[in-house]
Amino acid sequence: MSRSLKKGHYIDPKLLKKLQRTKPGMGVIKTWSRRSTISPEMVGFMFGVHNGKDFISVQVSEDMVGHKLGEFSPTRKFTRHGGKMQRELEQQATEKAKTEKPAQ
Repeated sequence: MSRSLKKGHYIDPKLLKKLQRTKPGMGVIKTWSRRSTISPEMVGFMFGVHNGKDFISVQVSEDMVGHKLGEFSPTRKFTRHGGKMQRELEQQATEKAKTEKPAQ
């Protein structure tokens, strides 16, 4: 269910204060507020969004307006399926790529 239009988008008040104090391109703004909605005022800023372990750098562009900051900072690391057989296939692929590069 979407948020009511009369309430407006949620942006953490502390994050708004940090935005007003800094200029675009000045550095990374660290935030733990993954639930904050990206507004047009945030375009051009670089955010360090916490993923539970460390901060992931997110450069905000116009396409991101309306999304949440947390959408661009994944919290889970994908581990590939397969074991020994998968590693052998990957190794063969890297060797093949190395042999093709000098031929160009």
